[in-house]
Amino acid sequence: MHVGLNLVFLVPGETGGMETYARELIPRLARLDGLDLTAFINTETAATGEGPWFDIPNRTVPVKARNRVQWVRGEQQHLPRMAAQAGCELVHSLASTSPLTGRFRRVTTIHDLNYKLVPEAHFGVLRLGMGVLVPASARRSHRIVVDARATAADLERHLGVPPSKIDVVPLGVSAEPLATPTPESRLREKLELGELPILLSVSAKRPHKNLVRLLEAHAQLDSASRPVLVIPGYSTPHEQELIDRAHALGTAAQVRLPAWVSGNDLEGLYAAAAGFAFPSLHEGFGLPVLEAMRRGVPVACSDRSTLPEVAGDAALLFDPTDVASLRAALERLLHDSGLRARLREAGRARASLFSWDVTATATAAVYRRTLALP
Repeated sequence: MHVGLNLVFLVPGETGGMETYARELIPRLARLDGLDLTAFINTETAATGEGPWFDIPNRTVPVKARNRVQWVRGEQQHLPRMAAQAGCELVHSLASTSPLTGRFRRVTTIHDLNYKLVPEAHFGVLRLGMGVLVPASARRSHRIVVDARATAADLERHLGVPPSKIDVVPLGVSAEPLATPTPESRLREKLELGELPILLSVSAKRPHKNLVRLLEAHAQLDSASRPVLVIPGYSTPHEQELIDRAHALGTAAQVRLPAWVSGNDLEGLYAAAAGFAFPSLHEGFGLPVLEAMRRGVPVACSDRSTLPEVAGDAALLFDPTDVASLRAALERLLHDSGLRARLREAGRARASLFSWDVTATATAAVYRRTLALP
């Protein structure tokens, strides 16, 4: 079975959870018997020379994905021709949009309908493009993969996708750390964290991540014991609003907004964190919640969208639209020792149920079902 992997979207360090999905899935697919893979990457990715897409045969689509018009041209014009020339029987698109034509079967992973349900999640032309391409991809794909049952329900309700066309394949979490943690003392010096406890929230700086309310809840914590809030994640135009809000709240000295940090620094932050907060209004899955749980960090997260499905009873849930609810959850997370101990244990147990190996095996089964269609 020759499968092409559509990675035209992927600019390393700038595509968040979809990059994690590609990085974790590709090596595991490559280890499965009966699969021949070809990765289709853009010129920015090709220039890095790094990533699991270089460990399998790959072809460079001659576009720069930071330019949204080029991205679409690469996916809709170049990719169908290049995949056919490579002899692909099936093309799996990993980021919610796909080529609409081509002499191959099409599988598309649609991670969420944020463009429709939380339109502020995307900026400018990207939102408009997703509003056209995601529904078209859903119609033209032979099968659709989603990360969670809640997302499957969204596709049925909002795009009219029949349930029989959808496969729910949960994401995984790595069993072991992918990097050696930066020592806490060095990390505190590097990020100017001082000696305060660390409240961590790994998140892209996008409006639907609800980080303004997190800043407001953080500011309402007792100033004598208020932790430093660290939010690593790639920069967006929304970041300036977060900076301005922290200054207006008088807590800018206790807030850090680094861009995506190195793997070593991220592991160091997880190791040093007193708690993990994830106040998102809408998620296709919520992988950061599991990543924190696996490392034994007590988690408080939103009770919306897919997050209760992913977190189960291993996180403290709160109403993300209510700052008082968020603040109360943070206070318990940071100061209730019995709750913290329970969440550490329950979180590790919950995260152990999600495996990237299982994700890859289930994804390959989707490929076989797709090729078996009449």
